[in-house]
Amino acid sequence: MARILLIDDDPHLRDVIRFALTREGFAVIEAADGSQGLALAASAAPDLILLDVMMPELDGTEVCRRLRRDSRVPIIFLSSRDDEIDRVLGLELGGDDYIGKPFSPRELVARVKAVLRRLAPLETAAPPPQLRHGCLRLDAEAFRAFWAEHEVVLTVTEFALLRTLVERPGKVFSRDALMDGAYGLDHYVSDRTVDSHLRRVRAKFQAVGGAPVQTVHGLGYKLSDCR
Repeated sequence: MARILLIDDDPHLRDVIRFALTREGFAVIEAADGSQGLALAASAAPDLILLDVMMPELDGTEVCRRLRRDSRVPIIFLSSRDDEIDRVLGLELGGDDYIGKPFSPRELVARVKAVLRRLAPLETAAPPPQLRHGCLRLDAEAFRAFWAEHEVVLTVTEFALLRTLVERPGKVFSRDALMDGAYGLDHYVSDRTVDSHLRRVRAKFQAVGGAPVQTVHGLGYKLSDCR
């Protein structure tokens, strides 16, 4: 049973979300503010976090910043502000998805399931072999990425995008094809969302001298030579 940590200061919304998720078989842990949420994230080891952006004192963006210092747990932002700039900011900070309020419980459950499906390789009895391409190595069982001897810590979504490229090293992926490979066919995200995730992937690898993703102008993205 997957454990979902819900961090939101609205008790009514927490009731709605708890009911929707428990009906689908999830275990829900609740926090009414950012500080309590950080404490529970450390002690309860959730499989996914639903994180409200607009909270007093310690808002969702700061909670995400602190979590991403040492955790790759999937994070879905919840926000009454659905402007594209806010959505991109949430993803740039390390969020895996972003849902604008108001949303239907059915949509929320679908998004949660879609993000958790990206963790499926960790749960298989016979994990796939490690994927290698030049200096780049992905360990799908442990969800770890390496450039030469340097480990690069990626979020679940970042890892899924890079793995999609590594599995077809000679293929040029349009944004739509890359989204389908990483997110699944039943999940829509905007072009800006994919660009934001890839920008973070590039920045993380550049910090250790790597450049695994190549832009093919007018077409999309492909795995670079990785030499």
